[in-house]
Amino acid sequence: MRTSPPEPESTAAPLILVTGAARRVGAAIARRLHAGGARLALHYRHSAGEAEALAAELCALRADSAFTVGGDLARFGAAAEIAAAVLARGNRLDGLVNNASSFFPTPLGSVDRAAWDELMGSNLMGPLFLTQALAPALREARGAIVNIVDIHAQRPLAGYPVYCAAKAGLAALTRSFAIELAPAVRVNGVSPGPIEWPEDDQFPPAERERIVAHTLLGRVGSPDDIARTVAFLMFDAPYITGQILAVDGGRSAHL
Repeated sequence: MRTSPPEPESTAAPLILVTGAARRVGAAIARRLHAGGARLALHYRHSAGEAEALAAELCALRADSAFTVGGDLARFGAAAEIAAAVLARGNRLDGLVNNASSFFPTPLGSVDRAAWDELMGSNLMGPLFLTQALAPALREARGAIVNIVDIHAQRPLAGYPVYCAAKAGLAALTRSFAIELAPAVRVNGVSPGPIEWPEDDQFPPAERERIVAHTLLGRVGSPDDIARTVAFLMFDAPYITGQILAVDGGRSAHL
């Protein structure tokens, strides 16, 4: 009896694009999805070296299982370019994780066009146009989308009105796209609470302690808490769509 040769990694495994995948939570998501059997398109903006190192790490575990694609999602038109590059390299797309995000304060009175374009571009415009560009491929694959939202989409953070508005928009897009893309594509979100503090010390120690005190579990979460939830929604939730799961240690339940 003749049997067909095994399909190569480049065609057998599902391909998932993770934006902002080079570092921190994005890298944890990429590693978790890769461990679940996916190929990864690793998007980065400035962190090319770290993205390439992660791709090399994943390919050492499984040959030809990751590649990188650069682009600034805050620039209009970049999403279509990134989508085209991913499809040209991967020939298909089974999943999209909109994780890339800028985060910095914009107290009322300080908001300018540059801050608006950066925060709205990376957190809202980028995911919208990337989803639009990749929707045909995702429909064909009957794939899934997971958007990384934020607790502050629901509970605004003082001094960060533009960021909060952008994430609230992403939450609305998550539910809207679930309707637009049903039944072929599932669309869900993950809403992190305190997971990793910003690297530029935006939150001093006293503020960090106050935030942690308002979580029911009394501690900060880890990037892998988010990654495990993304993997669940991507791989193991065939009857879940239009939902945003809070992964925040119970902070959103603690008034």
